[in-house]
Amino acid sequence: ESFWMPEKAAEGAHTVDALFAFIFWVSAFFSALVIGLLVLFLIKYRRGAQRTHGEAPSHSTALEITWSVIPGILVIIIFYLGVRSYLTLTVPPPDAYEIRVTARMWSWSFAYPNGHIDSELHVPVDTPVQLVLSSDDVIHSLYVPAFRAKKDAVPGRYNRMWFRATREGTFDLYCAAYCGTGHSQMLSRVVVHSPEDFQRWLRDASDWRSRMTPVEAGRMLYERRLGCIQCHSIDGTPRIGPSLKNLYGYEQKFTDGTSAIIDENLIRQFILNPTAKVPVGYAPVMPSYRGQVSEADIDALIAFIKSLSDRGPRITDIPGPATAPTTAPARPPQ
Repeated sequence: ESFWMPEKAAEGAHTVDALFAFIFWVSAFFSALVIGLLVLFLIKYRRGAQRTHGEAPSHSTALEITWSVIPGILVIIIFYLGVRSYLTLTVPPPDAYEIRVTARMWSWSFAYPNGHIDSELHVPVDTPVQLVLSSDDVIHSLYVPAFRAKKDAVPGRYNRMWFRATREGTFDLYCAAYCGTGHSQMLSRVVVHSPEDFQRWLRDASDWRSRMTPVEAGRMLYERRLGCIQCHSIDGTPRIGPSLKNLYGYEQKFTDGTSAIIDENLIRQFILNPTAKVPVGYAPVMPSYRGQVSEADIDALIAFIKSLSDRGPRITDIPGPATAPTTAPARPPQ
């Protein structure tokens, strides 16, 4: 490891580092040479120096060959190292494990062959993994520094990248293309498991709903599977979108001049057709999740959002058998 590069955790990362180191040290050498000669000439030929200045040479074949051949050789070396690194990182093995990646403002979605979708990328160690990237809105760029891997996700087309993680652990994943106001929040992680742990994680993650209440399932969708957490807080703090705290049951004004009490139907509309009703003070930038969420997902999200409101149902209370009231009812006004 070096102090200017992140850790290496994927096959092929060393070729990128070798190219960087070569360019860096060549640049450092020639920078030091030019600066050193500049200082030498400033001192040697300073004003007032007792020297006889002859006529400057007008041509030097040896010098011209030198400054042409040496840079040419350096360019050829850089080209070779670059092509070697490019081919290593571009051509995936035929048996690579394929994961579909969908980018949107401002979250990532990773779809596995068994249908499971997650907002974090989980992969097995020492296994070639191919990512098929696309975007729902603008150009994004998936970047994992520890893997030296980066590829654009472009609307209307598919791009591919691959890597083979060489160590277990958790590594940062960024969007490396400016994509709007929430660009800095478009973060995720790559979790590298052992092959056995990966299979166990994939099995458990695919069966997550059966072990959760609707509110817990909604929170899972909010935090991990759909990436809602990037734009919507649950503590009342406004972000790119309105906070989900005390959203349900309260009146909301919209940019079309109307207003309404937020209920289940409006929450459903926000998920499937978010630009139809845009809250005042916010831009119509939320993407539609139509076709990406099931009815069960929508129900879970609604339950979660309702649980965040003081006007939502009291889900923690267990209703008991109906009994006579312990106090007399209020007398109606006369």
